[in-house]
Amino acid sequence: MELRDWTDGHVERWRPVLPELDPDVEGAVTRMKKLSVHLRRVREQSLVDFDLDRQEFDTLHKLAGRGGTAAPSELAADLDLAPASVTGRLDAVERRGFVRRTPSTTDRRRVDVVLTDEGRSTWLGAMAILGHEEERLLGVLDADERALLNDMLRRIMVAAEDRNGAAWD
Repeated sequence: MELRDWTDGHVERWRPVLPELDPDVEGAVTRMKKLSVHLRRVREQSLVDFDLDRQEFDTLHKLAGRGGTAAPSELAADLDLAPASVTGRLDAVERRGFVRRTPSTTDRRRVDVVLTDEGRSTWLGAMAILGHEEERLLGVLDADERALLNDMLRRIMVAAEDRNGAAWD
């Protein structure tokens, strides 16, 4: 028995209207869009579950990606924000106990932002929900299929990045 999903019906509806429609292109693009929406919903629900707003999560995420310690200017660059905008974000996550500001050990003029245990735990909890869903979805493929899918998506992304002239974050 052949597996069918919502997109199969979508493609069937559009083929008589657009006879030149490539069903494989339309199917792949539509599935990527729907998967992206699904994963965004899971991510947003994980933020609700951990009482985080998007800005708080992004700040914790970028800080965790720097090993848990960064200068505010580094976070501003990572978040593509003006330094003044990062100050407000840091104030908010510091009030919640997710980060603390400490004098730099290497430069007395600098302050380091340090992810606290509570901040790391909250960030990891929110990340785990999305990670479990990603594993669940891609778990229908074996390891070789996942590697092949990853390689194919890389080729598509290289073409997209080449067209736009820049990588996306």
